Amino acid sequence: MSKVPITLRGAELLKAELHRLKTVERPKVIAAIAEARSHGDLSENAEYDAAKERQGFLEGRIAEVEAKLGNAQIIDPKLLDADGRVVFGATVDLEDMDSAQNVTYQIVGDDEADLKVGKISLNSPVARALIGKYAGDVAEVQAPGGVREYEILDVRYV
Repeated sequence: MSKVPITLRGAELLKAELHRLKTVERPKVIAAIAEARSHGDLSENAEYDAAKERQGFLEGRIAEVEAKLGNAQIIDPKLLDADGRVVFGATVDLEDMDSAQNVTYQIVGDDEADLKVGKISLNSPVARALIGKYAGDVAEVQAPGGVREYEILDVRYV
């Protein structure tokens, strides 16, 4: 399987989630299963069924997070030296040429993307249009509502 880029912050968040799942959530589920078993007949025990279902979900999520970390190519944006070019991990200040509004985005991996906090996926149309460009360049983004143009005001590696 190919390596998937993830920022250092994103990797730290995944590691913290994995630790929480293994040290807090897993013991809770095991205790819930033991409690449900103590109630007797398992064939009609809704608590037992719910706890086993939760355990299946939890073990699936643990496997998923471990796989993501195993396939991660961790990139620390602070260590990038891309000579002002937009690359994965860069924080980009843009001006929407139509509305004259300024926006700031950081280009991150799919799992880290959260538009509310200005993090866009490397695979998003905006990020794909920005990659490889420099401050002063204009990027054309094919959006559902038509073509949008953004002028790149600044590229930072923070």
